[in-house]
Amino acid sequence: MQDGMKLPSIRSLKQQLNISKTTIETAYHLLLEEGYVASKERSGLVVINPSVLLATNPATMSASLKSEEYSTEIMETDKKTLIDFSLLTVDGDSFPIRIWKSIAGEALSQNSQFIHQYGDPRGEYTLRTSLAQYLQHSRGVVCSPEQIVVGNGISYSIQLLSRLLEGETSVGIEKAGIAQVRQAFEQNGLHPIPVSMQTGKQLEEECSCHDLRTLYVTPSHRPTGEPLPYGIRQELLHWAAENKGYIIEDDYDGELRLSGKPIPSLQGLDKKGVVIYIGSFSKVFTPALRINYMVLPTKLLFKLQTLDKMLTPPSRIDQWAMQLFISRGHWYRHLRRMRKIYRLKHDALVQLIKDVMPDSVQVEASGSGLHLELSISANCSAEELIELARKEGVLVYGSQDLSGNTFGSKAKVYVGFGGVREKEMEIGLQLLRKAWMPVLLN
Repeated sequence: MQDGMKLPSIRSLKQQLNISKTTIETAYHLLLEEGYVASKERSGLVVINPSVLLATNPATMSASLKSEEYSTEIMETDKKTLIDFSLLTVDGDSFPIRIWKSIAGEALSQNSQFIHQYGDPRGEYTLRTSLAQYLQHSRGVVCSPEQIVVGNGISYSIQLLSRLLEGETSVGIEKAGIAQVRQAFEQNGLHPIPVSMQTGKQLEEECSCHDLRTLYVTPSHRPTGEPLPYGIRQELLHWAAENKGYIIEDDYDGELRLSGKPIPSLQGLDKKGVVIYIGSFSKVFTPALRINYMVLPTKLLFKLQTLDKMLTPPSRIDQWAMQLFISRGHWYRHLRRMRKIYRLKHDALVQLIKDVMPDSVQVEASGSGLHLELSISANCSAEELIELARKEGVLVYGSQDLSGNTFGSKAKVYVGFGGVREKEMEIGLQLLRKAWMPVLLN
């Protein structure tokens, strides 16, 4: 897009794309934060040429920005105390910088003779070996290093799967699910269809109705934080085996069981080779590393050989460092530390909600992940509650499928706590109370 081009309004883009207003607002907010667009009075959002920004003297740029007097609704929100209960952020103070710097330097020294060479397109074999051992021990995943593909994020994994599952046009996702993958599926030609993760008969009917042979599930990262029940897990596996389909298990919060032991993976129960397992270091370690991994059933490995040219693993240096970080035991110690930190944050947020919010705002059961599900009795929808919160300077979130949040039922809103400090939690909840009190039911 050209410099100065005006972006469509939120309302018109919602009508054109038939997607949630919240999704558009979040995207526009990110574009504003990263400097790709600016807000001009009486013009809305306009595209900024990055080269213009880079060539501008900082002092001149600051004066120019002030003279523009940005005043759109989104920028007005930014001027307030902005508390973001994001579901994606992690604790920013807990990264083991000193240890990682030491490990990264040692890994580079150990592998200096290979620094001029391309690595294995599926990922460094030493890292895949460490991952196979870790996943067996921690998540009950049964696999060999040869089944693991190291990637640089969920979007990369979905892109690869769209080629491996060639011929599939749709994928079933859980109704009211909160994993932010809808756009990644759509960009890779897979149309997401919301389905109920209920009894086998209902699942069969819904999948048959939409001609589905692939399901995307997050057994350890469901809206309430409670894991997918064992009975439904078995029914999913039976459905996939009977219909020659696949289940994509996204386990990115699997290690973050905050009470009791982590629930074993769905892949560990699979005897028919129907589960494609995806994990990541983003939530427990850092999203900046951009390393995730996928465990493929053996029957997809032959087809993977035909796709070697499109495989683009992360930096070899980062992979060497992560392998050493795991093999030296630092990963396990860090994981235990993060569970403790997030458990304290979880408990603090639950207590603050009980202290600050009225009884019409209830916390649903939660035992894993970095978010809480709020069940709210109000005379408006979840989407409207999210908008009211945003106007007060607080970002909270809804599911990818807001169709279930209709008037007359309890609205479901989600608040993340991974990247929020306790003082920010308190301020944010006070602002939420102010924003929602006029619409809450007794």
